[in-house]
Amino acid sequence: MSSEHQQWLDQLEKKSREQQEHFMNDIASKLRRPRQRYAPTQPFRGAPSFWNELEWDEEKRIQAFTENFVSVGAHIARVQNLEEASQFITTKANELGAKYLIRQNEQAMTDLGLEQALPDVQISVWNTKPDENWRARAAEADIGVVMADYATAYTGSVTVLSSPEKGRSVSLLPTVLIIIIPVERLYTRLGETLNRFDDVGRENLPAGIHFISGPSRSSDIENDLTIGVHGPGIVYGLIMG
Repeated sequence: MSSEHQQWLDQLEKKSREQQEHFMNDIASKLRRPRQRYAPTQPFRGAPSFWNELEWDEEKRIQAFTENFVSVGAHIARVQNLEEASQFITTKANELGAKYLIRQNEQAMTDLGLEQALPDVQISVWNTKPDENWRARAAEADIGVVMADYATAYTGSVTVLSSPEKGRSVSLLPTVLIIIIPVERLYTRLGETLNRFDDVGRENLPAGIHFISGPSRSSDIENDLTIGVHGPGIVYGLIMG
């Protein structure tokens, strides 16, 4: 590299650093405090102890989850068991005039007995036919029914894991999503769910870990809030137990 070229690079760097100093000084001036030139010493890493110790009783968890879930446009219902959950789903399918429903391939979903309760509704069970285009079937469905793996009261979010029997499309593509949330899977803090992923190890994580906080929402176009653009426009959470 020639000396002239090196001088030119040095001048560019000097100018860049001067602009950076001016920018940071301007921010400090507007905040009315001196420049912070060194990273502050943190007394701890991660969540503080008082947060890790936060724990609500069952009714508080249910109340907080319900308030947070409903605040973003979702719906909540309380059911005692799978029989009542099946009655709710049957009633809602009839109210909506649903023609096609898709559900996860789990024993608890089979125990709902939806095939018997909804004889006039086409019901598909995820991944039961090897040659089927299951993503397309989920996109055509009026209602998707899934079982929550975890739920978090503080954030009002539901966690659904994917597997060969629990395709992610069941919760992502139907027009209406119904999530059954066993109360024993409802925790206070999100960390209680995330810690479980650390425990199983990266190599054992599922292909998809989905956090659902109400219906699909988008404000990409001129900040105009639109519901149901990228996923279900209606979401029901059934707290069971």
